[in-house]
Amino acid sequence: MEQGFQILPAVIAPGQVAELNREFTHLSEDGAAGIRGLLTSNLVVRDLASSAELLALANIALSAPAFAVRAILFDKTPGTNWKVPWHQDLAVALAEKRDVDGFHRWSIKDGVPHAHAPVGLLERMITLRLHLDDCPANNGALRVLPGSHRHGKLSAADITEWPQRVPAVVCELPAGGVLLMRPLLLHASSASARPGHRRVLHLEYACDDLPGGLRWAEGAGPA
Repeated sequence: MEQGFQILPAVIAPGQVAELNREFTHLSEDGAAGIRGLLTSNLVVRDLASSAELLALANIALSAPAFAVRAILFDKTPGTNWKVPWHQDLAVALAEKRDVDGFHRWSIKDGVPHAHAPVGLLERMITLRLHLDDCPANNGALRVLPGSHRHGKLSAADITEWPQRVPAVVCELPAGGVLLMRPLLLHASSASARPGHRRVLHLEYACDDLPGGLRWAEGAGPA
């Protein structure tokens, strides 16, 4: 993954996609754009995240035994149709706040402590974005800037400059496809131009335990 991402158009079978969408129907009824904590609160998601096929993808990407540490369902609908500017995924979800070197900019999201993590940790993580609806360019597909993950945490000026000199790649995927992505890869998305759903199950994997007594909010850590 020299470019920081990989598009796999057929990972989950149509029947399993339909089962997942049925599972998530009641979760989306409140109109929330993102539903967090699914790795601990939903058995279907937990089993999927630890399935042999998804773990194999994460293991290969990280060149080490991986384990899931966070799961979020994102759903763009006519009522929750947002756009996201260019950014890196710097925050990790933790069990509690501790004063540990390299972890800063603490915040609380849905009652869970989050902190910006050290570059070394983020470089040894991978995100699998499992698409549960067809996601062409007009349905809020993610755009990425290849190679941007190799330059650590970028300043606001760097983030503004990167799209001016590197062509963006639109990550179009059918339902059942997976986008593998490094957290430090610059990415953005537009609002969907068509009504309906754009459900993505965002799964984060790591291969290391945390320093200073910190614990992942959802993942148990290395076996």
